Amino acid sequence: MAGGRYQRLDAQEIIRTIERLARRIEERFPEAGLAKVARELHGVAEGAHARTLELKHPNLLLRVGVGLLILSALLVLFVFIPEMRLNFQIRAISDLIQTVEALLGSLFFLGTGVAFLVTLEGRIKRRTALGVVHQLRALAHIVDMHQLTKDPEQLTSAGPTPSSPVRSMSDFELLRYLDYCSEMFALVSKVGALTVQGFADPVVLGAVDEVENLTTGLSRKIWQKIMIVQQLVNAPPRPRARDYGWRRGRA
Repeated sequence: MAGGRYQRLDAQEIIRTIERLARRIEERFPEAGLAKVARELHGVAEGAHARTLELKHPNLLLRVGVGLLILSALLVLFVFIPEMRLNFQIRAISDLIQTVEALLGSLFFLGTGVAFLVTLEGRIKRRTALGVVHQLRALAHIVDMHQLTKDPEQLTSAGPTPSSPVRSMSDFELLRYLDYCSEMFALVSKVGALTVQGFADPVVLGAVDEVENLTTGLSRKIWQKIMIVQQLVNAPPRPRARDYGWRRGRA
């Protein structure tokens, strides 16, 4: 199917993209903690891919248990129905009622077991997928913490305050760092989408949507910083207040 290739995320390509991003960060900022976060995201993506493959396969042990319970229910019917017919023919109403009660009780017990095992498989898969989503949410917040102190206000004429973080990056490096953070947010979102690609559980889908909204909001905040830095870098130099006062007094 020619069109199907572009209707699903390629897990290996996402993992390779994260690996490449981690190398880019390490080459540009060897001592930055952001590179370690990228490596952590790479490990989470590989684990998410492995779990996604597991979620596509049925739990054979649980399926066997469901099959045994269904066979047990059929066996109960096979045993009780002849006895019910016999009691009905000899007009033993009290025995018939007891037999029907025993049959319904057995079927209810077996049906409850079947329902429990059938839903148990979905609950196990949901818990596995939600574990990956929680990891991605935590990584998104960690990336946000790394870019939090990369404030473009130090480029303004006002300058930093005594409590401002020390800036060791050039304008170009600051732009690249913020751009790496934005790329990482996008990849966090893609790994989340990969988790539900083969397991369309509504609870997990809702959790992935929350992570996507989180990363979109954080990435928007970063791009606001990028735009401010670009405007300040490309703006013509502004005269300092003392220079302006000197020129005005001379005039």
